[in-house]
Amino acid sequence: MNSLSFSQQFLEEVCDIAEKIDTKVIDEVVYELVKLRERGGRLFILGVGGSAANASHAVNDFRKLTNIETYAPTDNVSELTARTNDEGWNSFFARWLEVSHLNSNDCIFIFSVGGGNRELNISAGICDAVDLALARNVLVMGIVGREEGYVQTKASRCLVVPPLFPERVTPHSEAFQAVVWHLIVSHPSLNQTKTKW
Repeated sequence: MNSLSFSQQFLEEVCDIAEKIDTKVIDEVVYELVKLRERGGRLFILGVGGSAANASHAVNDFRKLTNIETYAPTDNVSELTARTNDEGWNSFFARWLEVSHLNSNDCIFIFSVGGGNRELNISAGICDAVDLALARNVLVMGIVGREEGYVQTKASRCLVVPPLFPERVTPHSEAFQAVVWHLIVSHPSLNQTKTKW
């Protein structure tokens, strides 16, 4: 396969996925975020790897465009590495959220490809954060790329990016995290600040 035909195939996959996105779930997420802002709650966006980079970018957009107080624990690399070194990776998110006094006014929003799997010890830190949130009656939402992950089974609202192309579930999932959060911060019910361009 030459690069041109792969490029065309990849973009056709993007179109197929976009057509099958469950917009009802997105509308429900927007509704919950409107209520979060109204009650003065905070939004914590959690992700690892590429999803952590997406979380950082999304924090900017939620703060700047929707006026929701938003944070990503992975933005503080000093705390991230200190806690990982001293306490282990799996406890990082939960400890960070505990110190932030996570409470029932707040929401955690998970960006993840697989959504975590406790039995296989995959993204166990995300699983622990979800458990902490649920124990504190905190709203859990997510954007994931697998239907069977921990986040999808535990969250109140979770958009599954249709895993139509398993060999490229990671790039498509992480790309659609960006598409969906940009949709959300542009939504007329949430957007309060127009972008410059």
